[in-house]
Amino acid sequence: MSEPSARRATVAAIADQGVAALTNIAVVVCAARQSTAADFASFAVVYTVFALLLGAATAYVGQALVLRRGTAADLHGHCRAAALFTLGAATALGAATALVTLAVPGSIADGLTALGLVLPLVLTQDGLRYAFSLLGRPHLALTTDALRLAVAVSALALQPYGTGPGRMVLVWGLSSLPALLLGAALLLALTRGATPVHPRTLLDRRHLGRRFVVEFGVGNAASQLAIVLLGLLANPLAVGALRGASTLFGPMNVLFNAATGFGPPLLGRRPGAQGQARAAGTAGCALAGVAACWAVTLALLPDAAGRALLGDTWDAAVSLLPATGAQYAVMALGTCGLLLLRVLSPRATLPVQLTFSLFSVLCLLLGYALGGILGAAWGLAAGSAAKATASWLRAAFELRLVAR
Repeated sequence: MSEPSARRATVAAIADQGVAALTNIAVVVCAARQSTAADFASFAVVYTVFALLLGAATAYVGQALVLRRGTAADLHGHCRAAALFTLGAATALGAATALVTLAVPGSIADGLTALGLVLPLVLTQDGLRYAFSLLGRPHLALTTDALRLAVAVSALALQPYGTGPGRMVLVWGLSSLPALLLGAALLLALTRGATPVHPRTLLDRRHLGRRFVVEFGVGNAASQLAIVLLGLLANPLAVGALRGASTLFGPMNVLFNAATGFGPPLLGRRPGAQGQARAAGTAGCALAGVAACWAVTLALLPDAAGRALLGDTWDAAVSLLPATGAQYAVMALGTCGLLLLRVLSPRATLPVQLTFSLFSVLCLLLGYALGGILGAAWGLAAGSAAKATASWLRAAFELRLVAR
């Protein structure tokens, strides 16, 4: 690939990440605007369940797929196999998710039933992004994701105020169908003459996705699962408020994802471990500063503008903005600490993720027990601060080993 082509592909890949993140933000904002606070709380619980399943699917299928190497025909075959595996696995997960509703009362059950019905569509559509990435066609992923964004926002915006979570989830899921059909047609056209690969190969014990899904579980899923349990067993309104506040920090998630995706190779080009550490520290401080400025901007937002974004949920979410802003500031430092650690000693990240993700869950639950929703938000901030501190302490230890 020539340098201009490589540059265009990089720009398309970054733009696609931005569109995917914007879709998640827009879906939550539209749902909040069209729902009562109670209905949005139920929707937030269901959407957090979806985020868990999406993260697991991305780790198991997508992250492993983009690392494939081989002839063009082999890669084409693996792309098709990954798409078929995702469709089959998502159908099974969807059926299991719908069955959970037998033990869950009220509107959350309606939302989970709807999620079970649409899960094959949304997971398969998202998974096609990684196939296009492997094939060197990120602009096709950008095209399908842009269509997904346009249809989802239009469909949700047309729903009347007071729409229940079941219908909201169903409309959101079905809105992925045009993008899925377009993506599937493009993939079939690109992979003509593919070497046949059975989807069952993704169940092989040596499949890299097994390791990636464990890392996802200990790094991200634990706190999200705790939030889901908080909504199911304690107070769904807490989940709605936390989801609303974190959605307002969606632009920071875009920056974090870009740092995670492009940070390691950029750091790797820096001469010497100390130079890499300085670059990571500078990036972490810059991102933390951006998060702090964004938090101040949101805190100064007039209530009318806040309600225009989040509807009735704004009244609960606004009080959490200082805690969520602090959480994102320390998350910026922690993200860059883990990036440096991944470059210096890749095996060292898993123990840090495992220990302090569980610690974050304890902080969340303890904070909720002591101070309700606001306590839970500060608990998440405390857990993120502990993980960031541990990441940089371990990185400092690795730097000392390198210097010997």
